[in-house]
Parts: sequence; C-alpha cells; structure tokens
Amino acid sequence: MQVGIAVAAIAVLVGAGWLVVREREARYRPDLGPGERLGLDVSHYQGVIDWQRVANDGISFAYIKATEAGDWVDDTFARNWEGARAAGLEVGAYHFFTLCRTGGDQAANFLRTVPPDADLPPAVDLEFPMNCSARPEPAALRTELAVFLDTVEQATGRTALLYVEDEFDEVYGVLDAFPQPTWERSLRTRPSDSRWVIWQASDTARVDGVNGGVDLNLMSTRCC
Repeated sequence: MQVGIAVAAIAVLVGAGWLVVREREARYRPDLGPGERLGLDVSHYQGVIDWQRVANDGISFAYIKATEAGDWVDDTFARNWEGARAAGLEVGAYHFFTLCRTGGDQAANFLRTVPPDADLPPAVDLEFPMNCSARPEPAALRTELAVFLDTVEQATGRTALLYVEDEFDEVYGVLDAFPQPTWERSLRTRPSDSRWVIWQASDTARVDGVNGGVDLNLMSTRCC
C-alpha cells in the first residue's frame, strides 16, 4: 500500500509539473524590440472571438484564414475580418495552398473572397498536415505556386509572405525557388536569419478574447 501511495504521489507531482509548464507556455510572450508588434493568426478553429478584448491585451494585428483550395472559404472569415478591424487591429488574409488544385483556381478563390483594402500583404500557407493526398513533382508544384503568387501579387500590389512547413520545403524546395519574405515558425526561439518578417513564436498562447490556445506572432520592422 505504501508503494501505491508513493506512486500516486509521484503521479500528482508529475501532473502538477506538466500543468506548470503548460501554463508557462500559455503565458509566454516574446520580448519586443523597437517598433515590433504582436499579432494573432486565426481561423474557424478559434470559434467566436471578442476582438475588442484581443486588442486590449496588447495585440495589434491579425492574419485571418480566408480560403483553401479552389472553392473553400472559411465561414468565420468575414466576421473575423470585420471584428478585428472594428477593434482597431491591422488585418491580413492567408490562403492554405492545396496540392490538388491549380494555382490559378486557388488565386481566384482568394481574390474573390478577400476585400481589396487589406492592411497587410497576403500570405500563403504551405504544409502537408490537413492537405490532400496528392504529391505532385517538385517542378509541377513550384509552377502552380508561381501562378498563384504572380496572380495574387499583381491583383493586390503586395508581395506575398510564405509560411512553409519544414517537411514541405524539404520536398519542394520552395524557399530556395521563391524570394518572397517569410513568416517563420520557431516556437519561443527568435529566428536567426534575416529573411523573416513575421515570427510565429507560440501556438498555444493565451490571449484575452480567444477561447483556448492561439498562434502568437511577432511582426518585424521590415514588414509590411
């Protein structure tokens, strides 16, 4: 019985330690240099957001998921766009690039969904999780991505940002092939290269007005 009590006590301590770590991660905010700002990226996964509370919690910009593939539109995009703007945040939109549709189809979907007066440049999300099962040849993928980028950049007059998962880039060599500035994921460690203009510093941040953890980003003075 004493052994059982000891095991139970250890389990409680381990559990408490895990909760402390999670709480520390949730409260993490990177130190800001001169002119740097904090922002969020959100989609329908965050549900209903109280954007005024977000703004009051030190957040000044938001990237909002707009589209995916050639016809899918995030059903919270319009509400989040209007709410974030009304709360005084700068807003930008991002597109999840699927491997199963042409770059032209995807660009058309993005451009007919996103208002033309965005404060921030468009962004494209390139990763395997939640993508379709197709795996085109690298040259074919880069051709379709070039069509998407050229179409969106000509229509908006802004250079798009690239958010590229490491495994995706290993397969498709996107970062070497395209000179666009990057939105870099590097949890709790400031990126060391000079190409990034937005840094995703946490994916479990606690921000007032958002239910659950949310992606926390830092904007460089090089943006945007």
